[in-house]
Amino acid sequence: MPITMTAQPQERTSELLRPPRGRYLKEQAIRALFLLCGLSAIAITLLTAGIFVQGSLPFFREVSLGEFLGSIRWAPLTIPKSYGVLALIADTLVITGIALLVALPLGILSAVFLSEYASERSRRVLKPVLEILAGVPTVVYGFFALRFVTPLLQQTILPDLGFWNGLSAGIVMGFMILPLVASLSEDVLYAVPRSLREGAYALGATKFEVIWKVVLPAGFSGIGAAFILAMSRAIGETMIVALAAGRTPAWPPDPTEPMMTLTTTIVNIATGDHEATAFIWSALFAVGLLLFLTTLVLNIASYFIVKRYRERYE
Repeated sequence: MPITMTAQPQERTSELLRPPRGRYLKEQAIRALFLLCGLSAIAITLLTAGIFVQGSLPFFREVSLGEFLGSIRWAPLTIPKSYGVLALIADTLVITGIALLVALPLGILSAVFLSEYASERSRRVLKPVLEILAGVPTVVYGFFALRFVTPLLQQTILPDLGFWNGLSAGIVMGFMILPLVASLSEDVLYAVPRSLREGAYALGATKFEVIWKVVLPAGFSGIGAAFILAMSRAIGETMIVALAAGRTPAWPPDPTEPMMTLTTTIVNIATGDHEATAFIWSALFAVGLLLFLTTLVLNIASYFIVKRYRERYE
């Protein structure tokens, strides 16, 4: 009898602690949904890569990888034909570099102001206003570069600047990716523990010294990841360079002259009067595969930068 009396309270306690069956099934369903979403993203990425590889195989049967990456002449419609993308890669990198020179200083300084100097009320107002720039259609940025920035540069410091040029496209692209740099960097700096700042102040550091020697080094991993993601976004931009930079490959790259990027090349092929089975379409897939691999490598690099330089606070 004593054994029976002891077992009954234990059974009742286990029944009370056991979650309801409906709640357990709901949690399992949510977990399966999240898993499905994650697998879908991986499947779409692999499917995209497979389509590009399959579509570019006819191209690489006719054009060697050395000619594709090593030649500076891109002339798929002339005689003799040439499919070298070295000039296109150089033009893409030059315009991307101009954009980063605009976006990084302004973005990091904006992030420092929002996280260190702005009041909480100002931060809640200014950060959404800054992020509005990310919602502006890129075609609007392209017309802004073509009809405002280029004439402004021609009337002030560069009177010989061409109507189509890489400089105005790069400057406006910098303002396009500015919200990405500023928002990610601000989140990282704002998340630096307050105790680090207070410890530096206790040692007699000024506010500038705290920002420069404590906050920015602590958020280096996030700022580095923002830099690479912004670079990836700039390399993949299409409408700004298609409208403002021109459609003529430049070698050596000169940002004051018309330039042609990898994305503009895809636009030219896709909007041209070519049959879907034409060989030039396989060239489109080859250029797309190059862009896909470039952005993939940059995103993987950002992950390793975050993992390598991330600060851990206990």
